Amino acid sequence: MTPSDTPTPEARAAKRKRVPLVIVNTGHGKGKTTAALGTLMRAVAHGFKVIMLQFIKTTEDPRFGVYGEIQSAQKLGFEILPLGDGFTWDTNDPERDRQTARRAWEICKAKLQSPEYDIVALDEITYAFTFGWLTTAEVIEAIQNRPPHMHVILTGRDAPPEIIEMADLVTEMREVKHPFTTRRVVAQIGIEF
Repeated sequence: MTPSDTPTPEARAAKRKRVPLVIVNTGHGKGKTTAALGTLMRAVAHGFKVIMLQFIKTTEDPRFGVYGEIQSAQKLGFEILPLGDGFTWDTNDPERDRQTARRAWEICKAKLQSPEYDIVALDEITYAFTFGWLTTAEVIEAIQNRPPHMHVILTGRDAPPEIIEMADLVTEMREVKHPFTTRRVVAQIGIEF
């Protein structure tokens, strides 16, 4: 093959057909959201339009301020929409949490239907299943009816079997050792948020 016969990067890219994937990052180990953010960052470098919708995190946490990933996303030119009320593990108002999740889901469905996005990440959505805020059937239906070019990433602990079955790629983060368990080191800026 001579240099003139070598395909240009554009020609090589045109030959590659995008195969839309459903990716699940689950498990009890750290790194589910971080892995999704890494994928989004990589995709943005290739000109993809991406968005992350966060089910638990709020715009600004009084303990931490603005989350680091939101600040980085703004600098890199992609969207992260925090749609939650903050960490609700010890909630005093489960009905409010359910309503917040339902409002968040309506926004997520709109993004999943939009041909504008190449990747939609649903961060910490598995908690919406765990707490009974959403059904797996409604989420699976929305994902199956997305535009044909769109990748979807779901994150969170304890992904239900139906979500795992639907997915093309499932990674389980397993905790081997954690500084909170071994030394009571709490979440830190730049590592967890």
